[in-house]
Amino acid sequence: MKVRVHVMLKAGVLDPQGEAVRHALGALGFEGVSGVRQGKVIELDLADGTPDSTITEMCEKLLANTVIESYRFETV
Repeated sequence: MKVRVHVMLKAGVLDPQGEAVRHALGALGFEGVSGVRQGKVIELDLADGTPDSTITEMCEKLLANTVIESYRFETV
């Protein structure tokens, strides 16, 4: 089974990459962009029937820094 994990910085955590993207979009003439948050997507190929608790453990131990990042996952 394929699982997609979405990881984003939590609200209130400074996102310098997102700010750089926002600035670059403005420099390219794209107006009206007042904020950008950048994250990452990780796709995992797992054995069928892998429990959600195992995926959660993967996220919390390695894939996301839960102090500053939030995550969610979905089966695709």
